[in-house]
Amino acid sequence: MTATTDGSTGAMPPRAAAASDTAGTTPETAGVHHTAVDAVRRATDFLLAQQDPQGWWKGDLETNVTMDAEDLLLRQFLGILDEATLRASALHVRGEQRPDGTWATFFGGPGELSTTIEAYVALRLAGDRPDAPHMARASAWIRARGGIAEARVFTRIWLALFGWWKWEDLPELPPELLYFPKWFPLNIYNFGCWARQTIVPLTVVSAKRPVRPAPFPLDELHTDKDRPNPPKPLAPPTTWDGLFQRLDKVVRGYRTVAVRGLRTAALKYATRWIVERQENDGCWGGIQPPAVYSVIALHLMGYDLQHPVMRAGLESLDRYAVWRQDGARMIEACQSPVWDTCLAAIALVDAGVPADHPQLVRAADWMLGEEIVRPGDWAVRRPQLPPGGWAFEFHNDNYPDIDDTAEVALALRRVRHRDPERVDRAIGRAVRWNLGMQSRNGGWGAFDVDNTSPFPDRLPFCDFGEVIDPPSADVTAHVVEMLAVEGLAHDPRTRRGIDWLLGQQEPDGSWFGRWGVNYIYGTGSVVPALTAAGFPGSHPAIRRAVGWLQTVQNEDGGWGEDLRSYQDPARWSGRGASTASQTGWALMALLAAGERDSRAVERGVEWLAATQREDGSWDEPHFTGTGFPWDFSINYHLYRQVFPLTALGRYLHGEPFAKKPFPEVEGG
Repeated sequence: MTATTDGSTGAMPPRAAAASDTAGTTPETAGVHHTAVDAVRRATDFLLAQQDPQGWWKGDLETNVTMDAEDLLLRQFLGILDEATLRASALHVRGEQRPDGTWATFFGGPGELSTTIEAYVALRLAGDRPDAPHMARASAWIRARGGIAEARVFTRIWLALFGWWKWEDLPELPPELLYFPKWFPLNIYNFGCWARQTIVPLTVVSAKRPVRPAPFPLDELHTDKDRPNPPKPLAPPTTWDGLFQRLDKVVRGYRTVAVRGLRTAALKYATRWIVERQENDGCWGGIQPPAVYSVIALHLMGYDLQHPVMRAGLESLDRYAVWRQDGARMIEACQSPVWDTCLAAIALVDAGVPADHPQLVRAADWMLGEEIVRPGDWAVRRPQLPPGGWAFEFHNDNYPDIDDTAEVALALRRVRHRDPERVDRAIGRAVRWNLGMQSRNGGWGAFDVDNTSPFPDRLPFCDFGEVIDPPSADVTAHVVEMLAVEGLAHDPRTRRGIDWLLGQQEPDGSWFGRWGVNYIYGTGSVVPALTAAGFPGSHPAIRRAVGWLQTVQNEDGGWGEDLRSYQDPARWSGRGASTASQTGWALMALLAAGERDSRAVERGVEWLAATQREDGSWDEPHFTGTGFPWDFSINYHLYRQVFPLTALGRYLHGEPFAKKPFPEVEGG
């Protein structure tokens, strides 16, 4: 259903002046234009119908089955695993198994060892016999790749909770590290916030080393059940890996001589740290993994399951479950309502929905109510900076992020709200906070300032993905775009951000995408930011980006990029099956660069129109979101809707905040 400006039901026309103006175009161009008009109308109808009555949008956030397996293992550990949950989760896990017996971390990806081990254990919990064909294929594949001994540390921690692995064969993580001062290279605030929230509770688990009775053996997952952890040679001591491997041996030795009073105090400190960061809805950081480990840690510290903190935590975990029509239960690693809502609002306004449309005003009201106006962990590095930002999730006051804050400001600026002064004040706080969160090199990370230490990644414990939060091109671009829209393109801090972006351009003309896949996302973020800041389409950096996008366009007219570009950019950069979201990103960059009438843009628009479903949506099984490059991938189910609509809307109506070029950058 679509509503008109007065709220009545009816077809939503794009902005009339642009939508009807096809004068001076060729018949072929006019045909593409009319095709885009129809696609925008149907996509707009579909997206408006997805809004929650409270004003927000949220698509499913799909990752991989380790979320489901670890949810079951947590419940088994706590003694609260019920048969209905077990059956429903197992149905989902079975449905994700590949024909070769493995589980991948993204659609179409290769089998992954740790994911396959955890999925296998989850199905054993559900009663699947190890000699069943699908289980035998999985265990044979696991053994062929070294068995449990080659799994990541997190997987082996879960197995150690049930005696399937020895705690002594895991890296040591002492709770005393919370006492490291802020100047020390491995202090807790040198880790990215997601790693920090996970590591603190795991220091408690590591110190306590609990073991619950195993419900079954896992001998079939070892290459040699009598030697499940064969010794491995250490890396040379002159390498970072070798140094940190030897440091881990020293820390293991510390366990035997740790002062009891200090260890007790450190455990209490960690417990207090965890409890203080529990959100109002019971979760931790709005992310499932820290919540799971926090619940375990608190339980080990004496919090029974009826304690209010524990009850709230367990109830929050239930809210990560998505129940499918076939009865399967999928666990989201996180939920993205703020991100989805600001992107949806941007898409709808850019597609021609009137800025004062009741649903957009309702979305703005909801976003304004989600503003975080108290300090969080970011204030450790910026104690004098007043708060004023947005987080990604429903509840995450400790960890607002720079990316969401920039995009929410861009969304709010598009809406004609009945209280413009309230909007101005909120955006003003967002601008001030984002400027204050700029890193020394001129760029912006996602959550913290100057979170660039090279040491956390070297720890033997940290083999699960990215654990630091350095500035990235996509986040920096969104901040630059927001600052330019707010009239701060000339501000020295904005110019430093622009200079950093220009220095990050790849030789082929693209930009690396930290939080989206990958070079298409980075390029699709940076080019609109540069043009919003006054760069003309003729600027050399933009021309190189345009040239790269044209060379990687697929034969079918769309764009796509496989997640393997994070591991093998020479082969996969900008290469992969066409997807709606990645085609949207490419078109957003080309349109910002002034390529509206190019054949590349026309072909991209035609592909979007041809692949749109009857209900106005697009199908996209591919994962185009990034948690950790390569290690943790995301399928945001709303991406397939908002980004194609944004691109099509800009094709019809032009850039939403077109600026005249600055003299100092005109012509390059």
